[in-house]
Amino acid sequence: MNEAELRKKLELLRTEHRDLDAAIAALTEAGERTGFVDQLQIARLKKRKLRLKDQIAIIEDELLPDIIA
Repeated sequence: MNEAELRKKLELLRTEHRDLDAAIAALTEAGERTGFVDQLQIARLKKRKLRLKDQIAIIEDELLPDIIA
């Protein structure tokens, strides 16, 4: 992948990460109102969010290599 493709993918992953954050918050809030929190669904979303975070870190490392001078 070239740099432009990596940056585009990085932006998409960041957007999905933010969307998952909002979805988790909405599920938690809805669960508190109704008295039923779907812990399994929240756990799945959190796992997906962590995988996205790892993918984001990998792409950021490719774009900005750690140079020790």
